[in-house]
Amino acid sequence: MAVTVRELGPTIGFEVSGLSGGRLVDRGVAEECRAALARCGVVIYREADIDDADLVAFSRLLGQVVPVPMGGHAAHPEIQRITRDPSKSPLAAYREGTFHWHIDGTTDEVPNSTTLLTARQISDAGEGDTEFAHTYAAYEALAETEKKELDGLRVVHSFAAAQLLVQPDPSPEERAVWDRRPSREHPLVWTRRSGRRSLLVGATAGEVVDRPAEEGRALLDRLLDWATQPRFVLRHRWRQGDLVLWDNTGMLHRALPYSASSSRLMHRTCVAGEEAVA
Repeated sequence: MAVTVRELGPTIGFEVSGLSGGRLVDRGVAEECRAALARCGVVIYREADIDDADLVAFSRLLGQVVPVPMGGHAAHPEIQRITRDPSKSPLAAYREGTFHWHIDGTTDEVPNSTTLLTARQISDAGEGDTEFAHTYAAYEALAETEKKELDGLRVVHSFAAAQLLVQPDPSPEERAVWDRRPSREHPLVWTRRSGRRSLLVGATAGEVVDRPAEEGRALLDRLLDWATQPRFVLRHRWRQGDLVLWDNTGMLHRALPYSASSSRLMHRTCVAGEEAVA
C-alpha cells in the first residue's frame, strides 16, 4: 500500500496512511514523526494496527519509555490500558476525569514529552473521540499586552483540582486519597529553552498563586476557553487500529464522553520529558 501524508490544518495535525505494523519500527520513521510533532503537535497513523511489542519498540525510538505505576499490561508493563471497564484496569474509575481538557504529568517537575495511543477497540456508538488544543498557537495569538500581564504568574496544579470537576462534593475519605497525590507549582506560561512559549492550563490548574481564589479561577477559565476555541482544536474520530501521537507539553487533550459500559479500549505508552517546566 502506498504511503500518503497530509497536514490537517494550518496549526495542528499531520496524518499518515498506508504505514502499519512493524513498518513503523524504523529509525527514519521515528525521526520524521518527531519532526512532524514539533511542527504540527499531533501525528495520526491511520489504521496502523501496531501490536503491543511494536508499540513499545516504536516508543523507544522516540525516547525513554515511562514505566506505568498502576494498571500496566501484564505482558508489556510499559503499556497502560485506557478503559472505563474496571475488569481491565484498576484506574477505570478515574477515566471520567479525562473528559476535561488536560495535560498529562502537570504534577511532575518534568511532564512526559510524548503520548502514544492506539485503538484496540472502539465504541460501536461512535463515542470517545479525542480532541487536541494547540497551546503554543493559543499563546502566540494573545495580544502583546495580555502576554505581559501573564509574565511571572504561577499556578498550582493538583490531581484534586481535576477530580473536583467530576465530583465537586467528595467525601472526606475520597478527598484524602486525592490529596495524597503531590501538587506542583508551575509558571502559567511555559518558556522552552528554544524560546517557544505555551499556556500551561487545564483541569489540574487549581489556583493562581497570590491571587484571590475567584479572580484566579476566572483567569484560568478564560485562558482555557481561549486555548480551546475551534481555530486551535483538532478532533480525531477513531478507527480501529489508529495510532495517534501528540506533543504532551504543547497540546491539551480530552476524550469526548463515553459510557462506563463502552467497549472503547486504548493502549497507551508515554515518552519521558526532556525539559523541566520553566
